Amino acid sequence: MRFRGEDLINLERYPIHREGPERDLVLAGVQSDLARDGCAVLKGFLTPQGISALTTEADGVANAGHRSFSRTNAYFTNDDPSLPSNDPRRQFFDRSNAFIPADNFAPDGALRTVHDFDGFDRFIQECLNEENFHRYADPLADVIVNMADEGNGFPWHFDTNNFTVTLAIQNADHGGAFEYAAGIRQEHENFEEVKRVLDGTSEKITVLELEPGDLQLFRGRYSLHRVAPLRGDRPRYVAIFSYVEEPGMVGSVERTQQLYGRTLPIHIERAGLRADDFID
Repeated sequence: MRFRGEDLINLERYPIHREGPERDLVLAGVQSDLARDGCAVLKGFLTPQGISALTTEADGVANAGHRSFSRTNAYFTNDDPSLPSNDPRRQFFDRSNAFIPADNFAPDGALRTVHDFDGFDRFIQECLNEENFHRYADPLADVIVNMADEGNGFPWHFDTNNFTVTLAIQNADHGGAFEYAAGIRQEHENFEEVKRVLDGTSEKITVLELEPGDLQLFRGRYSLHRVAPLRGDRPRYVAIFSYVEEPGMVGSVERTQQLYGRTLPIHIERAGLRADDFID
């Protein structure tokens, strides 16, 4: 079945494809939210047909998701015994999750129809107000679906990508709230505030209850965040569209293997080519 973006995206509410005052109003609201704390949510971005189509597509490729059960810190690095025991780099938490890699979604499928819709990338770029703006070049990770079942969700972490755009497709029966501590990492790692988040003593945490069809823009490179534990038989599906500041960026070999269970030659070829010096 071939899809049209105008059937999947709520263009009456979010006219991202045409210039005009209605689009300008949406853009201004998103920019204001991002300036405040690095997070903006466009409620009901998908139509009911869009929610149904993306759910069906995710169900159809769910068996391709890479499931992992491990213990990880906020930086996806190994333990370093030379650091104090209470250093956040030595705080490890259970992680149970699955990612359906990008190469499972057909060019004419519902997910890529949304991603490739005329004006989508430009709207996101203008929302983020970034001059240097590129799709993530990783063939396993440019647009993926995070699939989470009952268990521990996804513990506190920072993103590798500077800009993350997510689209809620299906919620679990219970749990799965998105929690974040905005902008606690800037020019430095700010380990003390990270430690307070991990210890549950930080006052900087915001909790979001996203619904299917909601589009979220988030600066996860700088904001510690997690998906709260889930309960119930129904999996939580969230599509992730990734954008970065530099062209040609892909994930590191170690991180890609952790998240997707495999790597491609491009990950080895571009190892070490990063736009910043953060430790993950």
